[in-house]
Amino acid sequence: MSDTPANRAFDWLTPLRFGLLLALLVFASFPHVVLGMQTFVARDYGFFAYPLAWFQKDCFWRGLIPFWDPFNNCGVPFLAQWNTMPLYPPSAIYLLLPLPWALSFFCLLHLWFGGFGMFFLARKWTGDSFAAAFAGTAFCFSGLTLNLLMWPSHTATWSWMPWVVLAVESAWREGGRKMFIAAIPGALQMLAGGPEIIAFTWLVLFALWIQQLAKNDFPRKAFWRFPVVAVLIAFMVAAQLLPFFDLVAHSQRQAGYADLRWSLPGRGLVNFLLPMAFGRIMGEGIFFQISPKGQAWTSSYYLGLGTLWLALLAIWKYRDRRVWLLAALAALGVVFALGENTPVLPALRKLLPQLSFVTYPVKYLLLVTFTAPLLAAFSLAQMTQQNIRKQMTLLGIGLLVLLIAVTIWATKFPLPYSDAHAALLDGFSRVAFLILTGAILFILAGKSRSGLFKIAPLILILVAWLDVLTHEPAQNPNVPPDVYQANLAREKLAMNPQPELGASRALVTPKAYMDFIGLALRNPQNNYLAKRLGFCGDCNLLDSAPKVDGFFSLTTRWNNDLFSLIYSATNDFPHLDDFLGVSQMTAPDEIYDWQPRKTYLPLVTAGQRPVFADDAETLQALSAGNFDGSKIVFLPPEAKAFVTATNQTEARVLDSKFEIQSVEIQAEAAAPALVVVAQSFYPDWSASVDGRDVPLLRANHAFQAIQIPQGRHDIRLVYKDKAFDTGAALSIIGWLACLLGLLLFPSRRPLR
Repeated sequence: MSDTPANRAFDWLTPLRFGLLLALLVFASFPHVVLGMQTFVARDYGFFAYPLAWFQKDCFWRGLIPFWDPFNNCGVPFLAQWNTMPLYPPSAIYLLLPLPWALSFFCLLHLWFGGFGMFFLARKWTGDSFAAAFAGTAFCFSGLTLNLLMWPSHTATWSWMPWVVLAVESAWREGGRKMFIAAIPGALQMLAGGPEIIAFTWLVLFALWIQQLAKNDFPRKAFWRFPVVAVLIAFMVAAQLLPFFDLVAHSQRQAGYADLRWSLPGRGLVNFLLPMAFGRIMGEGIFFQISPKGQAWTSSYYLGLGTLWLALLAIWKYRDRRVWLLAALAALGVVFALGENTPVLPALRKLLPQLSFVTYPVKYLLLVTFTAPLLAAFSLAQMTQQNIRKQMTLLGIGLLVLLIAVTIWATKFPLPYSDAHAALLDGFSRVAFLILTGAILFILAGKSRSGLFKIAPLILILVAWLDVLTHEPAQNPNVPPDVYQANLAREKLAMNPQPELGASRALVTPKAYMDFIGLALRNPQNNYLAKRLGFCGDCNLLDSAPKVDGFFSLTTRWNNDLFSLIYSATNDFPHLDDFLGVSQMTAPDEIYDWQPRKTYLPLVTAGQRPVFADDAETLQALSAGNFDGSKIVFLPPEAKAFVTATNQTEARVLDSKFEIQSVEIQAEAAAPALVVVAQSFYPDWSASVDGRDVPLLRANHAFQAIQIPQGRHDIRLVYKDKAFDTGAALSIIGWLACLLGLLLFPSRRPLR
């Protein structure tokens, strides 16, 4: 295929040249970010990704592995979250370099890296450098890929997907060293921590493996290579996977947890052609769909008209098993993304409750975004060798007619609050891009080999890039990096007392929490600063200010119960707030202002009378008006075996010192007494009294308690992730096995 005269005309698109071209396109898309004059801020990037990277960097320079975050959710596992990337080696980019620039650069570097990987995958499958270059550009620049930039973890995981597919397929076809080479990108993708993207990667690989195994594309006796590579990768990343599985087992995401919110609306299918149909520009200047049951996970999933056109042409024209497989995966992605709008996914969730761990069905469109560039590459690879002008013309006319019809529909019959004028202007722009794309494709599909023919590939790539870059307002608005200045909220607000680790916490009230969701200032800098002053999301980490709530994918089910109680009720729970050590809460008039509370308790108290009750009874008692955390503590019935104290006891806390992953307490009691710590309970916390291990009890549903004997005692609480220790040992074995395999196994000649 690559030896035809037409294809040789495009030999100038070497990997090095394409890599430089793609880097220039990334730079041209985000010049101020690359140069460090601006940084990303919108949505989860500013309220989740950046604060977590800041906390991780702080722990790194303290010499700590960040197992535990004591500043959010009254304490929450950090490393076990997986998408926090504490074990992902390229995280060193933002750990070692200035963070406001380095984290954005980390995302853009992975954006480029993913497109470069798609180039090699498409070139291997099609044998055509030009087709591969177009696929790499289309993968790098699509609405959904650009949306992922607000999650460094997802961007990193996504960037590895083509590399993993490329390497693992080579592993089962060739064996030998290729199996151990494939394990490295597979492990790095797993450590990047985007579970859904990882699942989709291995779904693609499994389907491809089954197809090739059924057709004898490689020796059937070598079927074991694929599962062996998967097992080797699992060993290599066990240090991350085992803590994650342990957290899942204790988390709120039990089977049936996730609902079908944020399914792709039926009308949303038209956004593949007209991205600004049935929506409007909302907060931070970002465009979103509008629908009674729409989705807000992604601001776009636009593929680009050239990519869509060529992908459909491949499905229609090209008779290849890989094309059929890619088409089937794309169709599966669309059907599953529709979620509750079809009976398919709801029925499957009933048969397989484990599917409920994947939230937001619209995420299945990632399968479409991955397969479409590859399908487009197959079309381009054949375009200079087969007479497909007729089919291409018919398909182009059909898309043009459909695009015009959709534009009229969105303009004449808009949804309430949707911007019909923006849809009309976008329709004119997309029609122009479709016509321009068609003209270039006709040159490529013709018999003329003029000078224009030789530069047509570059023009097509540039048009595809510009089509996606202009399809709607910027998905990733950027602002000056000083919005991330450390301790900005402390200096601006001058709270008295200031929430400090081990002393007290801030509480974002339920009303403020909802106001933050509704607040959508058009200026992204003002929007972020207003919310940051109110400790929205995880912004409190930038001020090292502990607060009651937080923004994480996983929390323990006990914390989730308690926070559901606080944030789903219309009334306040002042006595519970006292126990939680709330010294500052959101002012009733301004969500970015605070008012002090004087009745809060220390985070460590002692001498309470134990009451044994089940979870439902405990939650009801905590919300009662007569709850007093200084006098009574609720323990689960199974704790009776470890508690001898029966009444309120004369006891006092002499001193307490909280570190990120440890607590030291001095207390004395006139008789056996309970010491209660208003810190989240998790099984990886252990307790000792005077150096002797003692049981750590779950108190007041989601917190900690220890019994001490009569007298004065030193208490120490330490967070030690047992699953990580086991996983680290397995990971060392896995990486050593990989290294030995690379040294000892020979390379084999690739199969045709």
